[in-house]
Amino acid sequence: VQLEESGGGLVQAGGSLRLSCIASGRTFGTISLAWFRQAPGKEREFVAHISWRGGTTNYADAVKGRFTISRDNAKNSVFLQMNSLKPEDTAVYYCAQGTFNTSPGRYSSWGQGTQVTVSS
Repeated sequence: VQLEESGGGLVQAGGSLRLSCIASGRTFGTISLAWFRQAPGKEREFVAHISWRGGTTNYADAVKGRFTISRDNAKNSVFLQMNSLKPEDTAVYYCAQGTFNTSPGRYSSWGQGTQVTVSS
């Protein structure tokens, strides 16, 4: 499966952004997807995951209550709504395909990433 992220940008602390990831190359409705992020000098970290039917979601503690992952199988897309953004959310955000796991090594396909920068 091929993944492509979009929607990143520069936003002030407290603001919102909505990231999108569109998938191609495989029946979208049968795959589970996640968002990861990687800040400069840090390891890639888990953000959120959604099951293939959308009924099960998981979040990192750092984003719980602020970020929401969702999907639209008709549009082959998964989204990450990010509210109440903080400077520490600044990172490149990646979409990845795989069953739920917080380790990036367990995911088989990745997008190229989209930069999110939160100014204080």
